[in-house]
Amino acid sequence: MNLLSPILIGNYSLKNRTFMAPLTRCRSVEDNIPNDLMATYYGQRASAGLIISEATQISTQGIGYPCTPGIYTSEQIQGWKKITQCVHDKGGKIFLQLWHVGRISHSSYHEGELSVAPSAIKPTGEVYTFEGMKEYETPKALEIKEIEELVKTYVTGAKNAMEAGFDGVEVHGANGYLIDQFLRDGTNSREDKYGASVENRSRFLFEIIEAVIKEVGADNVGLRLSPSGTFNDMTDSNPKKHFTYICNELNKYKLAYLHIIDALEGDIRHGANVVELCVLRDAYKGILITNGGYDKDRGNKAIENNLADAVTFGELFISNPDLPERFKTNAQLNKADTETYYTQDEKGYTDYPYLK
Repeated sequence: MNLLSPILIGNYSLKNRTFMAPLTRCRSVEDNIPNDLMATYYGQRASAGLIISEATQISTQGIGYPCTPGIYTSEQIQGWKKITQCVHDKGGKIFLQLWHVGRISHSSYHEGELSVAPSAIKPTGEVYTFEGMKEYETPKALEIKEIEELVKTYVTGAKNAMEAGFDGVEVHGANGYLIDQFLRDGTNSREDKYGASVENRSRFLFEIIEAVIKEVGADNVGLRLSPSGTFNDMTDSNPKKHFTYICNELNKYKLAYLHIIDALEGDIRHGANVVELCVLRDAYKGILITNGGYDKDRGNKAIENNLADAVTFGELFISNPDLPERFKTNAQLNKADTETYYTQDEKGYTDYPYLK
């Protein structure tokens, strides 16, 4: 087995194990609505075994970055329909990533209302707003009833995604956003049923997973976690214990896949308490996908050594729309233009050349 071998994910037979990672690109300029430019972009990359869409907010409360797409209005659903149709017409499969940023936002995105989080703990650093960089604010701690309503919002997002033609959804539980904020004791100081113990801090995640599965079916649901992540000011006293527990518990749900972000250089530089991928692989018995600065050789080795069943690539798919073909032929790879990652036009987005 290698990156070019076929694989069964849920009920889908996929043509290869070279998956496209979720990548925020800030091209949803008008009312967070996906557009024709995005349809071109995703369609260009339909040779991926699976595309996982950019993080997509499930409500206005979930917004934390400009020009990012949503899945909570009829106009957004119609916009996504163009994208899923384009990917399907080219033989691809695509899941939508369900996203709520929690405290990683600013009141300017919410008509003056504070962002929400499990606890009123302010992130360090600054957030990008339409008025430029601003210091993070102390978020509002969610009440129990608000948490229950948020679970329903994830379900609505999943339902809307399936209406928009997606093949499934990925619950975003990584990178210091809302679900991850519940999981870590550095951001969750609650003493009720959503805090204090590993089991309680995981409760919000599992309530979402159970509710989304009930709506769209386990075969259509994936989950992304970042056990070693420090991005967005994240810390945890014992991530190995916590995420091993989560992986063991996830086995009962028979998800389409679990998507693990491996420890990145930046995490290690920032003092990450690293959880080795092999530990999570031993705990989780289903399809496991990994991500984190992989190249072709490292990706193949991960699959050959049974550390993962597939690998998602981010930067390489940005600059190489035909990445599986380039891997197959050992072709030279285009270099990504980092200056255009978060701009609003086609430059550095849909203009990277194909091999042919």
